[in-house]
Amino acid sequence: MFDRYESGERAVLVHINFTQEGEWADLSEFEMLVSSAGVSTLQVITGSRQSPHPKYYVGEGKAQEIAAAVRAVEADIVLFNHALSPAQERNLEQLCQCRVIDRTGLILDIFAQRARTHEGKLQVELAQLRHLSTRLIRGWTHLERQKGGIGLRGPGETQLETDRRLLRERIKAILRRLDKVAKQREQGRRARNRADIPTISLVGYTNAGKSTLFNRITEAGVYAADQLFATLDPTLRKIELADVGPAILADTVGFIRHLPHDLVAAFKATLQETQEADILLHVIDASDDRFRENIEAVNDVLVEIDASEVPTLLVMNKIDNLDNPQPRIERDDEGVPKVVWLSAMDGIGIDLLFEALTERLASQIVEHSLCIPPQLFGRIRSIFFEMNCIKQEEYDPEGNLLITVRLQQVDWSRLEKREAAVLRDFIVT
Repeated sequence: MFDRYESGERAVLVHINFTQEGEWADLSEFEMLVSSAGVSTLQVITGSRQSPHPKYYVGEGKAQEIAAAVRAVEADIVLFNHALSPAQERNLEQLCQCRVIDRTGLILDIFAQRARTHEGKLQVELAQLRHLSTRLIRGWTHLERQKGGIGLRGPGETQLETDRRLLRERIKAILRRLDKVAKQREQGRRARNRADIPTISLVGYTNAGKSTLFNRITEAGVYAADQLFATLDPTLRKIELADVGPAILADTVGFIRHLPHDLVAAFKATLQETQEADILLHVIDASDDRFRENIEAVNDVLVEIDASEVPTLLVMNKIDNLDNPQPRIERDDEGVPKVVWLSAMDGIGIDLLFEALTERLASQIVEHSLCIPPQLFGRIRSIFFEMNCIKQEEYDPEGNLLITVRLQQVDWSRLEKREAAVLRDFIVT
């Protein structure tokens, strides 16, 4: 279907710094991505520009340098630490006579290698097809042009049009199957809400130690490795917290700077666990010099998936790599735990994490009494009934519903946004 050069395992890396961007991409992180994909780096080519070149992304001279390097080291592939347009990819491939893949394509390839569950494979395929849809080029040349006249009439649609139609149909089929997965996950969340079981979701930059922490807390045996995107498929386990009872801990995919938008869209069902969580454990590699930038990158993704308002507890992990590892809890001015310093690998400070989680979750349960008039209580009561948060209800002589509800603060905040007028006017306490 695709007239492209075959990919290989030996690569030339290209990394360009743009002075006008104000933020230089991290070359070392790109090299880790390449290593995680199982590709050998033969040569790294760097350079600086004011802005991308429209034809090759890099300048004409730098493009010739890349092509010469490919021939000199006999590389199979060129990997760019940037997002290339389809035209730039094709121009570079014609010049280098080998496959050219940008940062987005590399991340998608890593995800394709890591996918284990049926859902994960579907999500990765969806992201790959969306990325590929703009990169379809000349297929079988003898079918490419439609012609007229006796003996020259074409097939009715060009091969490129056929490829695009097949691609669209496959994307629609995957979306239908993922929609079923999303409904199944939604049923699971409803069951947990009815049972009043809080959900704790692990988020963080890739390779921050989320799966190691998850295994330390739950003894789940989830695959954990010192590589980017070791975890792809989400895993949920039940844990016990003092004064709170059972809770669900969810391990999720790691985030990264410039995470491909197609990937975020494809993993919508998985990331829903993060959106609907009662509290997020934002795991941070405390030994990484760029941990503040990593925090910002994670926060940007949380905004993109509408999870930025979920209460968050920061977990400074890997303190065993610091000079003076001291497990501790940092609190805000009101004494609420905000940061926990620990080492998931050595198990240092895990008890402090449980203590902080217990405090945060116990303090997030609110109780309100409402007096709702007859014309409204049918709809409002059904909402509370579905959330399984009704503690007590009775009717006064005027026929008003006196109802007491007990639920998580985050659920009350979401409800307040949807039913602001009703709840504001009829809250008693």
